[in-house]
Order: sequence, then structure tokens, then C-alpha cells
Amino acid sequence: MKHWRIMVILIVAACWGEIKAQELQARVSINHAQVQGTDERVFKQLEQSLQQFVNDRQWTDLQFDKKERINCVFNITVGKYDKSTGRMEATANIQAIRPVYGSTYTTTIYSNQDTDFNFDYAEYDQLNFHPETIDHQLTALMAYYAYLIIGIDLDTFSPMGGTDVLQQCYLLVNNAQSLGFAGWKAFDNDRNRYSIISDYLDEPMRPIRQLQYEYYRKGLDQMVTNTERARKTISSALQLLKQAHQNKMMSRMPQIWTDYKRDELTNIFQGKGTAKEREEIYNLLTDINASQNNAWEKIKE
Repeated sequence: MKHWRIMVILIVAACWGEIKAQELQARVSINHAQVQGTDERVFKQLEQSLQQFVNDRQWTDLQFDKKERINCVFNITVGKYDKSTGRMEATANIQAIRPVYGSTYTTTIYSNQDTDFNFDYAEYDQLNFHPETIDHQLTALMAYYAYLIIGIDLDTFSPMGGTDVLQQCYLLVNNAQSLGFAGWKAFDNDRNRYSIISDYLDEPMRPIRQLQYEYYRKGLDQMVTNTERARKTISSALQLLKQAHQNKMMSRMPQIWTDYKRDELTNIFQGKGTAKEREEIYNLLTDINASQNNAWEKIKE
């Protein structure tokens, strides 16, 4: 009996260790309203399979407690579906958030739309992924964003902390070149999957990765203890964004970053500090992303 109890404890401990290892807590939503005359069961199965695929897999060697798992959302809209081939043409909005220390506030660390989220899927398809052999579009898509999100999240907690995972993401992109789907190749699109990871790891864009730690860990995470100092730290961190923009003017990364940080940046600086400080932040953000000028104008109020 004693040996039996020890065996049970070991099995439970092993299972708990596996649970601790998962990095992501993803929610997948499939919108198929544009597809008529198709049994919705295939879309429900796809939704469940993708969510299980992302959440149950250990993507790195790192150990995450359950409460440390990174919350992310995949909102996938299917525009066309060919039942005979299983081909789905879709767009996906991907977002990841992280908590801010000492508060109930969560902050977006990545948000973007993938307009070439196309893949083949038949009901009850098994989703298998082998990093050394990228031969399946759908699992490659989900793995790409898993690595990207984990890498970016790690960058927000320690300087360049996500390097190893981000390099795995870049390797996946290179290995996906032969899949025959859009979004993996250089120069196809200046904000496609290749462009995003390539720019994020490019040496001239290194300041944007430095920004991640300065902005989140040294800035937002300090808001509860010293709001004024945290705001000034964020103000200084934005100079790194400016530097990255100047280093590589053609990169869309600074614009993408300010797109999803728009409301947060406005709230941080609106009516805070001196008029000169607000004017400097306004000019910096306008130079990087003039499309959000309506929001930046509020900073000067």
C-alpha cells in the first residue's frame, strides 16, 4: 500500500510539472458568418483543436506557473471555405496581454492583424508540430505566433530576455518558405510574418527591444509605487522607439507598436507633466505614426 501511494504521488507530481511548463493561455474564436451552406461543426472542431494545440503544448524549456501563463487571443475570420479541398481563406487578429505589477490592470504587449491567415483543414485533422520539419501551414501559423508572443513577453521582463525564443520564431519562418502560402516571404508585405520577426531581431531595431523592458518593467510596473517617476521613465523609453524608427525608416514595427499602445499612451500623458514634455511626446508619436493624430492631440490638452 505504501508503494502504491508513492506511485500516485509521483504521477501527480509529474502531471503538475507538465501543467506548470505551459506558457500560453490562449482563447481561439472562429467567425464563419461569411461562409454559407457549411456545417458549422467543422469550425467548432477547428476552434477547439487550435485552442488545445496552443495551450497544451510546451513551447520552450522554461517553467511557467499557471498564474504566469501569457493570455492571448486569436480571433480568426474565415471569408472562404472550399469543403472539397479543406482550404480556408481567413484573416486573424492576434493579441497578447500581460498584467501590470501591483494592479488589476493588464497591458497589451502585441496586437496585429494577419491578412494572409490561409490554411487547409478538414474535420478531425490531427494537429502535429515538429520544429525541425515545417510541413503544415496551420500548425506553422499557430507556432509562429506562440514563439513571437512568448519572446516579446520575455523581453518585457528582462533586457533582451526573449532572444532564444524569437530566434526559434525566425527559424520557423525560414523553414516555412516552401509551404506555398503567403505571409512567409521577404518583401511580399511590409507587415507580414517574415517582416515582423525579421525587423524585431534586426540590429538597427535593437532599441525597440530595449524599449520593451524599459516601458513595461521599469515604467508600467512601477506606476503603483511612484506614478510620476514611472511616467518619466516611459517618456525616456519612447526615445528608444524614436531611435528605432530613425535607424530603419521602412520598418512598420514602430507604427504597429504605437497602433496598439495608442489609448494607453494617451492616458499616461494626457494632462500630465509640463506643456513642454507633452509637446515633445506629441511630436515624437506624430512623427512615428501620424495616422493616430486624433489620439496624440489629446496628449497636448
